[in-house]
Amino acid sequence: MEFIFIRHGHGEHLLDYPNQLNTSHPGLTEYGKMQVHQLREQITFSADDLILVSPTKRTIETAMMLTDNINFIITPLVGPRMFPQSAGAPFLNCDQIYSKVEIKDLYGNVMILDLNLNCWENGINKIDQDIFEEYARQLIDWIEDKYKRIFVISHDGTITNYRIILGEEGLSRNDFLGEGGVYRMNLCNK
Repeated sequence: MEFIFIRHGHGEHLLDYPNQLNTSHPGLTEYGKMQVHQLREQITFSADDLILVSPTKRTIETAMMLTDNINFIITPLVGPRMFPQSAGAPFLNCDQIYSKVEIKDLYGNVMILDLNLNCWENGINKIDQDIFEEYARQLIDWIEDKYKRIFVISHDGTITNYRIILGEEGLSRNDFLGEGGVYRMNLCNK
């Protein structure tokens, strides 16, 4: 099984960093769209792949540009998550996820996955680490051996958190992917 993590392209909330971090539902900038366009030349998808996408505008836009007509699944289980966790850090509006109703209104009949976990209202950004790890393991168990390639289109902190859960050690913020970055991780029946 191979996990391919993709970080979204440059977002509008980064145009005037850090002054626009409280922008609600920022999309991709023109530069971010160019990054994703370049990424299309490196990534190919098949109908047999699982493509999980964070419920934010910038990640959904990234997925739509990358996948053409291949279905993807939006889930809060790969939504924004801080790394490392900091109890005193403020919640930023740029990391607010869309609700299921907003997703259906904005994007039509896209597939949504929640595994009946309580994470649509506030997402996974600031939940306790042990709860996040339980949710992440439930997602990984749901995937099981049904897919050979799992793409996760998400955010730098979320990707780093999942890499640790999947067995990497010693990661820090220095291991964050750049905008439109890709990280491949092969697993042998974990």
